[in-house]
Amino acid sequence: VNIGQPISHRLDHLLSGVRAQVAVKIFGNDLITLRSNAEQLKTVISEVPGVVDVQIENQVMVPQLMIKLDRLAVQRYGLQVGKVTEELEVFYNGKVVSQVLDGQKSFDIVLRTDDSTRENIEAIRNTQIATSDGSLIPLQQIASIQLENSINAVNHENTQRRIVVSANVQGRDLGSTVEEMQAAVKKDLPLQEGYYLQWGGQFESQQSASKLIGILSLFSIAGIFLVLYSHFRSSRIAFQIMLNIPLALIGSVVAVMLTGGIFSIATMVGFITLTGIASRNGIMMISHYIHLVQKEGEVFGDKMIIRGSVERMVPVLMTALVAAFALIPLTMDATAPGKEILYPVATVILGGLVSSTLLDLIVTPVVFKMFGKKALKKYIETQQKQDI
Repeated sequence: VNIGQPISHRLDHLLSGVRAQVAVKIFGNDLITLRSNAEQLKTVISEVPGVVDVQIENQVMVPQLMIKLDRLAVQRYGLQVGKVTEELEVFYNGKVVSQVLDGQKSFDIVLRTDDSTRENIEAIRNTQIATSDGSLIPLQQIASIQLENSINAVNHENTQRRIVVSANVQGRDLGSTVEEMQAAVKKDLPLQEGYYLQWGGQFESQQSASKLIGILSLFSIAGIFLVLYSHFRSSRIAFQIMLNIPLALIGSVVAVMLTGGIFSIATMVGFITLTGIASRNGIMMISHYIHLVQKEGEVFGDKMIIRGSVERMVPVLMTALVAAFALIPLTMDATAPGKEILYPVATVILGGLVSSTLLDLIVTPVVFKMFGKKALKKYIETQQKQDI
């Protein structure tokens, strides 16, 4: 039994056709060999830490009547394999020979042997088959009839037989766990010629999404820098404002580690969202420093830095607290249905808000005091030229 959340189950089923995070498909010809390989695979991946709910695709062994024609015996009696097969199909599956009309309804008339004969293996063996000369012979003279246990259903994919071993990952990062599973399988599960594995599930989309999100992260940071530079016309001021981004990442990483240390696509989306939120605090602080010097005649120095920081402390804290209070409900009860995506995003943003807000009130004033004087002077001169 796989126990999980509705959204994750739906995504898993769309990605791999199996309601599990990881699906390993084994392809080959022989059903018994496929089952044996699946049992070995289950044993190997079950030993990997963090792997849970390992199960083999459900296949039930059911008794089946196997009738195997002896082609030489069939030819010896002047019969044809196709004709014998057709007769057997009529005997046991039946054949529609006519219809009965009852008003507006029609009912098929099916010709076949009675149930007692079809369920009695001795009666089946003694079923009379007409030869080419008109004589009758029992079926067992031209075929072997045995009851054998066989799989109730044979699944195919891309015209090949396959069996699926599925698993979930708990308490660990999905990507690294799958890599460890693949290494263990490669080492401990040699496959026969003509048999091969195919890995599927969430980790496939996670790998492609991770690359895409990495690229989007670079564009996001570059976009923030360009917007800041276009306004302040100073790369120094832009970089000082963006210093809040690593400060926010500190809290985000700590929050993720405290809640299990699992980095997912949702976590990475939270990091991207946080870059813009973290930059906001720096903009509020440094913009006010510039206002004090440019509009209120303050002299660049400790007094101006302290005044600007104190005056912006309340707006910065209030903005952060409002966002934090909105996120707190989403960080509670991570296992609640529907929180598979919201919980990690909220955790990352909340952790980043805490660290960036607290550290921003210390780091931004110190950094601006050390490196902001020339950039501020250049910005004011540029503004004065534009006013003229």
